[in-house]
Amino acid sequence: MRTTVTLDADVEQALHRVMRASRTHFKAALNDALRRGLKGVLPKAAAPIKLETKAMGLREGIDPFRMHDLDQDLELEEFRRKTRRLKEARG
Repeated sequence: MRTTVTLDADVEQALHRVMRASRTHFKAALNDALRRGLKGVLPKAAAPIKLETKAMGLREGIDPFRMHDLDQDLELEEFRRKTRRLKEARG
């Protein structure tokens, strides 16, 4: 991968010292320094999550993924019931 980076002056000087000491080119010295620096920083792979499943005990024909629809229907029915009672009390 080719990219442009802006190095701080002290990092540039350190990199040039490494290049002279190891007689390597800029790219090799930079890649080696980054590999060494990142070795302890990279996160380890997370352990897989183990979940225990349990039967919900739903009757056949009830779709657990549609339970929110049932909740909305019940809430709407309760709203209608209360509205009817208020209208009857007024009228």
